[in-house]
Amino acid sequence: MCQILGSWKGAARVALLLSWTSSLVLVLGCSDDGLGSRYSVTGTVTHKGQPVESGQITFTPAEPGGRAATGPIQKGRYTLSTNGTNDGALPGNYKVGISSRVIDLSKFEKNTEKTGGLARQDDVVKAYKEASKGAIPAKFEIGETSGLTAKVEAKSNTFDFNIPD
Repeated sequence: MCQILGSWKGAARVALLLSWTSSLVLVLGCSDDGLGSRYSVTGTVTHKGQPVESGQITFTPAEPGGRAATGPIQKGRYTLSTNGTNDGALPGNYKVGISSRVIDLSKFEKNTEKTGGLARQDDVVKAYKEASKGAIPAKFEIGETSGLTAKVEAKSNTFDFNIPD
């Protein structure tokens, strides 16, 4: 009787393990978002040889039908994402746009002094529009005018960009 019971427990364990493994395969298989394989894209962005403190980088497909990839620039470094956090970019040719804005909050702070430190949303928007200026030349903000390009290949990719003045 013990051998039969022991066999049953062993079979139950195997069945449970197979069930769990099948479920895992189904869950992982369902996580495909249909975009295709993306590959890591990282690098640096400098302006006049100095790291760009903060900003945004955008890889726009050079050919129609592609999908853009973007990433924040932090202390001169970036990692691209297409459809998730740091999931990379699809292989292909891209036009690259880089933006970095410096916000002068002095006008905003003057407006809040008049209202006892409280800020209205309109004042905040106005202050940002009036006070923001590009930390890098404006032509680099759009891939069509930047002259910057990259070719993402089916491997880990690194692209470094130095923005001249």
